[in-house]
Amino acid sequence: MTIRVIIVDDQAMVRAGFAALLAAQSDIDVVGEAPDGRQGVELALRAHPDVVLMDVRMPEMDGLAAARELLDPGGSQETESYRPKVLMLTTFDVDDYVYEALRAGASGFLLKDAPPADLIAAVRVVAAGDALLAPKVTRRLIADFAQSRPAPRRKRALRLKGLTPRETEVLELIARGLSNQEIADHLVLAEQTVKTHIGRVLAKLDLRDRAQAVIFAYESGLVTPGDR
Repeated sequence: MTIRVIIVDDQAMVRAGFAALLAAQSDIDVVGEAPDGRQGVELALRAHPDVVLMDVRMPEMDGLAAARELLDPGGSQETESYRPKVLMLTTFDVDDYVYEALRAGASGFLLKDAPPADLIAAVRVVAAGDALLAPKVTRRLIADFAQSRPAPRRKRALRLKGLTPRETEVLELIARGLSNQEIADHLVLAEQTVKTHIGRVLAKLDLRDRAQAVIFAYESGLVTPGDR
């Protein structure tokens, strides 16, 4: 199935470069570009892409506000019926805008100077419904901001009680950045069993994907920055 993508970035050359790279892939179709967040939201609602590549810092409306508008469950009727996957693009490896975007429901972020193969892989990973949390910088980003600007933990801690001990263990390992296979090896389980546990964790905690699961684990106090 072809992955429909739009690119939202205020730099024309960046848009053109990313568009050329992605359009050269047989399974990716670039269906539009926009120079700011406002036009990006309007384009997304018209073109209905599977993935929105969204720059963090832009004029008119920045990437965070645009991501919130597209992903906020309490948004307009238009956004209520359509929610794409949003992959944030940033020049900086630590940016509180990116953390806030993850909290809003974005599926991850990628540095603009990442190798071309990483961009292509990121689009495919996010389109498949996974979260882009492999780079260590992402885990550091989430840990740093969960520590410096924690959300109220009481309600989140109560929600943890609805998980089984095994589900809690799986959530903790997700938050530490382990892949499904690494979690399976660590717990001596089949990878399919791990996927089942992850699905139950997301359903019980009403979370969108692994990105939100990691943030939830930090904000509930299950995992704290610096833990081993």
